[in-house]
Order: sequence, then C-alpha cells, then structure tokens
Amino acid sequence: MISRRHFLNSSYGMGTIALATLLREQGAFATSEFLKAAHYDVKPKPAPSFGKAKAMISMFMQGGPSHIDLFEPKPELMKLDGKNFPGEVKYDDAAGASREVMGPQWKFSKHGQSGIEMSELVPYMGSIADEMTLIRSMRTGVNNHGQSIYALINGTITGGRPTLGSWLTYGLGSENQDLPAFVALTDPRGLPVLGVDNFSNGWLPSLYQGTVVRPKEPRILNLDAPMSLKGEAQQRYLSFVQRINQEHAAARPGETDLEARIQSFELAARMQVAAKEALDISQESEATKKLYGIDKPATQEFGTRCLIARRMVERGVRFVSIFTGNQTWDHHSSILTGLPSACLQVDQPAAALVLDLKQRGLLDSTIVHWGGEMGRLPVIQNRAGAKGRATVGRDHNTYGFSMWAAGGGFKAGYAHGATDEFGHNAAVDVVNHYDYHATLLHLFGLDPKQLTFKRNGTNLGLVENPAAKVMTELLA
Repeated sequence: MISRRHFLNSSYGMGTIALATLLREQGAFATSEFLKAAHYDVKPKPAPSFGKAKAMISMFMQGGPSHIDLFEPKPELMKLDGKNFPGEVKYDDAAGASREVMGPQWKFSKHGQSGIEMSELVPYMGSIADEMTLIRSMRTGVNNHGQSIYALINGTITGGRPTLGSWLTYGLGSENQDLPAFVALTDPRGLPVLGVDNFSNGWLPSLYQGTVVRPKEPRILNLDAPMSLKGEAQQRYLSFVQRINQEHAAARPGETDLEARIQSFELAARMQVAAKEALDISQESEATKKLYGIDKPATQEFGTRCLIARRMVERGVRFVSIFTGNQTWDHHSSILTGLPSACLQVDQPAAALVLDLKQRGLLDSTIVHWGGEMGRLPVIQNRAGAKGRATVGRDHNTYGFSMWAAGGGFKAGYAHGATDEFGHNAAVDVVNHYDYHATLLHLFGLDPKQLTFKRNGTNLGLVENPAAKVMTELLA
C-alpha cells in the first residue's frame, strides 16, 4: 500500500497534479492538438513558393583553397611580390607569419564568352566559366577551420546544429523513398575536419541526418540479405517486424528518435535494390567515365564520387555532399607543390559534373557548389631559410575568399564581388555566409524566416542573422 504522503512526494504526485490543473484551466486538455504527437518523414513536400532548385550537390574543399592563386587575379600583388605588406594583416598563426608579400604564383587567363579570369591550375573549371557564378567576396570572418566550417554548413560558428542538407530534407523531403534523402560521400583518406558534424541533423529529428556512403567498395555494407532470408522469407519477416514496430511506436507518440530508427530500418530494406543500382557506375558509358577522369589515376577517385552524386540526384536524392580529405587544401607550407596536386584531383571531375548535369537536362534544377571554408593570405608563411620559396605557404583568410555555384537558378557566366587590391578583405558586394544560405533557400522556394524548428520554446532556423539578405545579383 502507498501512503498519501508517499504519493504526493512521488513523480506522479504534487507536480503532476499542479501541471494538470494549470493545463485544464488553460483549456489545453480540451484540444486535440495537445494530444497530437508530431510526425516527421522525408516524403516529398511542395515548396511554399516557386523555386528553380530541386536538388543540390556540394563539393566541399576543406582546408581553404587559395583564391589568390586560383580565382581572383591581383595585379597589385604582383608588383609588391617580395616586399613588405603595406597594410594590416589578420594572421591566424602568428608564429609562422611574415609580412613578405607573395603574389599569385600561376598565370591567369580569361575563359568563355563571359571572360572570367581563372588560374592555369583549374583549366577544366575555366572551361565551364559560362555556366557558373564565381563569388569573389565570400566572408565568414571567423579565422579558423572549425568555426568557419560551422558557419558555412549550419549557419553559426558552433556545433550541435542541423546542417544545410538536413534543413533542405526537413523542408522538402525527398523525391525517392528508396534512397537516403541526404547523402555524404567521404574521402578515402578519412573524415573531414569536424567529422560527422559535417552531415549532422543537430536537434532536428535524426531522420534528417546525412547517410554516409563509403569511399570504397562495398560503399554500403550488408545490402545483400543472408541466404536464409532471401525472397519471400525476407518479405514475410519484414512485414512481421514492421507490424511490431508500428505497434511499439503507436504506444510512444512523440518519440522522434524511435520513429527515425524505424524509418531507417525500413529504408535499409528498400535500399537493397535501389542503392545497388544507383551506386553501380558500370552502367555508365566509357565516354561518361572519361569525362569525369575515371580513366586517370589522379582523378579516378574524386571523379567516381562526382559521378555517383549525379546518379543520386538523377534518382531524386535531395542533397549530396562530396568531401575532400582532412585539410587537403590547408597549405600553410609547400603551397607550390601542394596546391597543384589538390587541383589536379578535383578540377576535371568538378567541371564534368556540371557538364554532365547540363547535357541531361538536370542543371537547371540542381545547384552545384564548389568551395572551402576560407581562402589564404597574400603574405608568406613558414619560410625556412633565405633560399627560394620551396617551403612557404599561406595562412588562413576568412575575411575574403572565393567559391562558385552553378545551376538551380544561379546566374551563368557571372563573377560577383571582389576582395581589396591585396586579396585580404571582401570589399565589393560582400556575401556573408548567412546571405549565401538565405539565397540558397530562396532558390529552393523556402523562406528562411519560415523554415524553422521549435526547440525549447524557440523557433530556430538555418538563417538567424537579421541582417541576412537574398543576394538577387547572383540569380538568373
């Protein structure tokens, strides 16, 4: 027997009675909405307003490609090469810093009818100049990898929040229920900086996290059922498990992690056929494989992942992230050899992705993004001795850098903005990370102020800076 004192002190006692009384007084028990549990899925949802973009592929170059050497020619730096920098420099690594200017180390030339200038290190990207919007005035202003990566993938400088792919799948779902809505294609050299945070669902229901496709075969483990469960036996078993799961979930309304786990199990069963087909590039023509550079050792790996990304969006996947290896582009030293090597791996496949989407009629509805979380400084870092520049590199620069986007409603053949004459600070038509996100959501037909999720009583979203604006100059 339980005494009255024990009952009132228990978790079912006075606090619960008081809460029930308050809810009854406010009429909460009289509404079905109070008892109705939220339900989440990735079924396709119409965008609130017209948007050209239906899918996105982001090629994220972690480490910080040098915009000075790749995308924004700076004649003034050439004049100052070897001299002291005439202004203020915002170093990240003061220990290895210097004030000695290093101008662009590779030649620039104009490309296409648009005449956009790019470096000799990215000739294939130069060949698609008339398809891209090259943004030369990006800025996050948080001068280290982690914070700047967070700014570009989740909208803030801290972790634990939903990434762009999660927001898009939360807002729009997926056109294919047999493949993941959000796919992460990682590098065989390892996870990028921040690891799984790059494709995290944060505090959105875990249904919206990115699904990793392995960088080597088998790209998804356990797609084949064991012999004892093949065919009709497996179907009967899955039907039985589904019924039990539905009963279990019905008794626990509002358990979003439970719902996500059940849906992921069901998706895994459907993927046994769909994923194997989507990942099988042997179905592609030799001409297509050659376009992506799969016939060359330097471009084979990244080209394969770019081709898989195209096959994914072609089949209705909403968002695909393609990552380079940990700090591939972080050239604090030996930039004269490291930067050409990094460019060689991705230049041809990245351009091929745009061309392939265009020839298949998919570029108009697919945004393709290429860029990292920062650029590099115009001064030398890590000079070891007085002879030559074999050891030197460039420090971080998040105050002004370049990246490009193509398709999905972005203007074609357009170079936007500029850094100052030294390539240090974004100075003309600045695009902050939150402006970029607001523009992306607009292209998908989503309102940044409406795409939110209530957490602890507060509506939170990808774009929370009140100064954020859609950059209409970037739009077709």
